Amino acid sequence: MPFILSVKDAYRQAVEAATGGKNTVMYDDKGNPSIMVMVPRFNISDVIQGGANTPHPAFIVNGVVKSEIWISKYQNILHDNRAYSIPGQDPRASIQYDTAKSACEAKGPGWHLMTNTEWAAIALWCKANGFQPRGNNNYGADTSASYERGKETHKADATRTGRVATGSGPASWAHDNTPAGIYDLNGNVWEWVQGLKIIDGIAYVMTDNNFTDAESAWVNTGVNITTGMSSGNRILTMREGAIPNTPSMDWSTLAVPATSSSSGSADYGTDAYWFNAEGERLPFRGGGWDDGASAGVFALILSNPRSDVNTTVGFRSAFVSL
Repeated sequence: MPFILSVKDAYRQAVEAATGGKNTVMYDDKGNPSIMVMVPRFNISDVIQGGANTPHPAFIVNGVVKSEIWISKYQNILHDNRAYSIPGQDPRASIQYDTAKSACEAKGPGWHLMTNTEWAAIALWCKANGFQPRGNNNYGADTSASYERGKETHKADATRTGRVATGSGPASWAHDNTPAGIYDLNGNVWEWVQGLKIIDGIAYVMTDNNFTDAESAWVNTGVNITTGMSSGNRILTMREGAIPNTPSMDWSTLAVPATSSSSGSADYGTDAYWFNAEGERLPFRGGGWDDGASAGVFALILSNPRSDVNTTVGFRSAFVSL
């Protein structure tokens, strides 16, 4: 039996009361909880100057406009081969793409591995609202605020912190600079996202936020998003304009870098873009514990195969009512 969002219990009531309804507790069909953050629908024009006055594609699923999406407040753990958003935990790492995706989908209809479209929507929201979250990008601390630290759960080496417990950093490590926000989008562990990949540099993208689509249905844009770029440089500008072979999608909504330099732009947090233009490569976003100023909500790696397993790579689930 799937969870019923309208059923209340003490835990859910406490979470909702503490966050003014911005967070809730969702239960899967095994009765296990995940703390989720509501992101209300907004238009492209709300987050991109001159953008269309239409819903950001993160809020369009199978042609239906949604009033909100729900994002895991915390990087996920794995329990009984399912993904959960729980505070104070060592986030699951050393997990390959398809395993992470399956762990999210096992929770029931509407659950999915966070999409690149959803990630981009949140990153653009942060930029538009004048705040880009800090996080564990310097061995347990933030490189720009060394006094901000999380609780160590895993060592990078004999003397230095690697991963920290989910949500254990200050409010500045949340996307909206409040305790009600989405934590650890900058650093701690990189996160697999779905809906974007490259094959020999050519970008394939999910239509809108159609997370139920098979990968074979993703659109071949015919655009090489590595051309003219140097892997490891910092983002200077983002790609704009209509995405070829899609009904009406625009690159600007997907937070895909267009140009880069050694120093990058503060508009994008001096975050970096890495890639490997040979073969199939799937995305990580956000940064790891050792990426310093290159980590952040706009950071993107398209260098690794879906089979990659690394102690610096985890994941996060999301939910949209179908």
